[in-house]
Amino acid sequence: MLDTYDFNNDVWLCHSFGGKCYNITAFQPAINVLKEIQTFLEANPSEVITIFLEDYTASGSLPKLFNASGLMKYWFPVAKMPKSGGNWPLLKDMISKNERLLVFTSKKSKEASEGIAYEWNYVVENQYGNGGMVEGKCPNRAESPAMDSKSQSLVLMNFFTTDPSQTGVCTNNSAPLVSMLKTCHDVSGNRWPNYIAVDFYMRSDGGGAPLATDMANGHLVCGCDNIAYCKANSTFGTCVIPPPPPPSSPRKAPSGKGASSGDSSSGAIARIVPKLSFFFGVALLVLVILCY
Repeated sequence: MLDTYDFNNDVWLCHSFGGKCYNITAFQPAINVLKEIQTFLEANPSEVITIFLEDYTASGSLPKLFNASGLMKYWFPVAKMPKSGGNWPLLKDMISKNERLLVFTSKKSKEASEGIAYEWNYVVENQYGNGGMVEGKCPNRAESPAMDSKSQSLVLMNFFTTDPSQTGVCTNNSAPLVSMLKTCHDVSGNRWPNYIAVDFYMRSDGGGAPLATDMANGHLVCGCDNIAYCKANSTFGTCVIPPPPPPSSPRKAPSGKGASSGDSSSGAIARIVPKLSFFFGVALLVLVILCY
């Protein structure tokens, strides 16, 4: 997710207000970040990236920017995007044709004039900020169609506070994130999100954004509760759920002088931490779910 503005005779990334970028809100020229994406795509020929642009630029600014970035050779053309909620091509086909970059803009007119897809022709998106974090609710953001609209085939789920907090996010990116995943699934016409947007994706109290992405991918790819449960070369819904680990036996208290039932080590239990297996690509704060 990138906020693009015309600033200093160039396109800059800003997080600003009133549709204008200022010195105090400017981050850096957008070309810097796009060239990083170009470098990544060149070095990783089997990866696909999606960019969502909150677009405040004038007509003509973005085509010039993307041409200068070297990203046009990866561009997935608007003409191939499914209309009216149709199916997207398989990732393997996008990869084989090297059409590995999807770009969406918030400006409707630019789809026809510049060939940049208008986001809400293809995506439904819930409310960002505090308004999108109310338990049991998943309202659409104002610009988006209703979450259950089937005229758009992609679902983007936001789950981050209005004011970022590196401490509070640990709780948010844990059980509440998984709960919202299920809530938005129900509100979105029983569709799992293709994109999950969070702050500080590596922070959580356990599981976190990778676990939420594993869960959504499992349902999207094979109909299982986790991508790790998918069975290769099997029909949809065939899941291999690993058995739970056996309980660990309490260690015996050491015999001899000094041993007592109050010894903090005598009743220690070995903790088994599950190893997470996940498929996700990161575009700034967006975890991109791979839908095969």
